[in-house]
Amino acid sequence: MTATASARVRSEAGVVAYLGFTSALLAIGIDTALPAFDEIREDFSLVDGSGEVSLVVTAYFLGMAAGQLPMGPLSDRFGRRPVLLASFALYLIGALGATLAPSFGILLGARFLWGLGAAGPAVIGNAIARDLYSGDQMARVLSLTMAVFLIGPTIAPLLGEVLLLTGVWQAVFLVGFALALVGAAWTFRFGETLPDDRRRPIDPPAIGRAIRTTMTNRASAGYILAMVFSYGAFFVFLGSSQPIVDEVYGRPGWFAATFACTSAANGLCVWQASRHVHRIGAARLALLAYGTNTGGFAVMLVAAFTNDGVPPFVVWAALVTVTSTSGTLVSTTAISLALQPMERIAGTAAALRGTFTLGVGSLLASVIDRQIVDTVTPMALGGTIYCGVGLMLMLWARGGSLEVVDPDIA
Repeated sequence: MTATASARVRSEAGVVAYLGFTSALLAIGIDTALPAFDEIREDFSLVDGSGEVSLVVTAYFLGMAAGQLPMGPLSDRFGRRPVLLASFALYLIGALGATLAPSFGILLGARFLWGLGAAGPAVIGNAIARDLYSGDQMARVLSLTMAVFLIGPTIAPLLGEVLLLTGVWQAVFLVGFALALVGAAWTFRFGETLPDDRRRPIDPPAIGRAIRTTMTNRASAGYILAMVFSYGAFFVFLGSSQPIVDEVYGRPGWFAATFACTSAANGLCVWQASRHVHRIGAARLALLAYGTNTGGFAVMLVAAFTNDGVPPFVVWAALVTVTSTSGTLVSTTAISLALQPMERIAGTAAALRGTFTLGVGSLLASVIDRQIVDTVTPMALGGTIYCGVGLMLMLWARGGSLEVVDPDIA
């Protein structure tokens, strides 16, 4: 598939750079704050060793979860640019509020608002890609965007550490404020991608039709549900890899390097995949990636069973890199396939995808995270089961049509 007419006024490189930058703001809002946990705990007199400080991340995620669904229909009604600019305004207020917060409660409120603003780029970036591209070209653009995005989690923790050297931990939040200003200015310059004749009303019946169309279309619903389970497995990696490195393997201080290497490998592989998506096809690449994801967890499970739950660190790290990279490829290809039939309601469909993957995926991951104590077996078993279910859902989705549907035609 080629780019649609509205894409021809923008270069692909410019679109990828813009979408990659705005999506990276999500990671900046999380990862730069992680190194400041000790300082936040001390400044607000939190109990040493308690998990209270982790609420700084939880509040951000809750804001993102709450903001996903409203952003889609709003952008289908008013256009992508005004809703993105409003999102950046929330992002800016949240970042500034977190910087100036006089109490931990206000800090958490500001972080929730910050996450609410971050939901805009998370949802609307995919809708913009669907406005401008379709088919394999959209999968290529989203793969390249993900490669750019992965620069964020690779450098953000290091940037946070450097900023802490100033002696003012609030500086880690000011980075988000500054970058959001850049994102808002770039959004204003980037322009609108949703034509006036494709705007939709925002009344409840219209929203209901859009949701029903998305979730009853075999291809769209199938690929979204398949992503839910791959995200569940991926969130286990995000939530439990640090305690696994520190406690199961007894290698404190190795996590940052391990995470950075994994993110770099993800970016390199996703970039390489983007070069071949036209030849392979998005549907085949998605299936290949999901099969690799499932196989990687199955091999990890065998390695765990044959090593009393703790395979050699190098083996575990290599398999984690394989599963996280293939999971990333599942996301970038499956979202393009899920949105392909939803051209007329891309914002709503992208919002539903974000709501399900973030909300249900997090719940699935929490079931596994609680079981990880002194072995990696729960991670391997959970990943194998989740990806096995997701792979079956993807095979089911492949039987659906990718033809564009009209939600207003019964």
